[in-house]
Amino acid sequence: MAVGRAAGYDNLVNDAFMPAIYSQKVLKYFRRSSVVEAITNTDYAGEIENFGDTVKIIKEPSITVSAYTRGSTVNAQDLTDTEITLVVDQGNYFAFKVDDIEERQSHLNWEALATSSGAYALKKQYDYNVLSNINSNASTDTTNLGAASSAISCNTGDECANLVSTAARLLDEADVPEDGRWCVAPPQFYEILRQADAKLMDASVTGESMSALMNGAVTARKVHGFTLYQSNAIAVGSTGSDSTATFGPSSTSGETNVLFGHMSAVATASHIAKTEVVRDPNSFADIVRGLHVFGRKVLRPSGSGFIGVYSAVPDLNT
Repeated sequence: MAVGRAAGYDNLVNDAFMPAIYSQKVLKYFRRSSVVEAITNTDYAGEIENFGDTVKIIKEPSITVSAYTRGSTVNAQDLTDTEITLVVDQGNYFAFKVDDIEERQSHLNWEALATSSGAYALKKQYDYNVLSNINSNASTDTTNLGAASSAISCNTGDECANLVSTAARLLDEADVPEDGRWCVAPPQFYEILRQADAKLMDASVTGESMSALMNGAVTARKVHGFTLYQSNAIAVGSTGSDSTATFGPSSTSGETNVLFGHMSAVATASHIAKTEVVRDPNSFADIVRGLHVFGRKVLRPSGSGFIGVYSAVPDLNT
């Protein structure tokens, strides 16, 4: 918009000397951090090649121990071979068109720009899909960790820290190894967790006399044995950053899901099958399209302590 003119000033009245200039620097979307690769077992990804492929995962046999006295008969048990099938049965795609004239006359590389945006959108949907599947297939301990419409309170830092401590105890009782434990929660949960009254300010929790948590910084150090991750894929109440890529209880009470477990408990196999450029048969344009196929399987819904937690935190988005 041209600079305004004083009343009666008629010099260069059409303002044609001030053309509109389009910047070559594009305002991009914020990229949501992806957590799936950090919390899942990807050992089987290399064995997946095409959409619909399956991997048979053999479970370790369970051995029975019996009491023995001298001269007693020893009965050998029959081993049971059990398998879990990981199927690549999920797929998402993007496709957009770049007109030849628009590509030629544009000062931006729309194909590269939009392809980058499409790759991010696929990653975002992947995170939502896997986390939502974990939540749906988790073994929930409603006695210790609440349930939908009966959430435990997480309105103070101490209450959030106590939740993490309870989660650690439940995994300990399930003989889950300490190495590889994780916790995923929405930003509101961690905001409360960092408050001054949280037990995380105590060196007895972090195991350090000078913890990065003391100044409110995000830390890579473990808390109660968990590596902490946050994700906007988990909605708080009925509000999420993107309703098509968030899951959680449909409630305005501020309830949210907090997931925790061990990375061996769920397997994922992600594979970008194809990104290609084809000519549009109906116009002078290129069609750029990308396909993402993947599989996900909760292998240990309870044995590893995968638990979907409902906790009442303030819904800061409303």
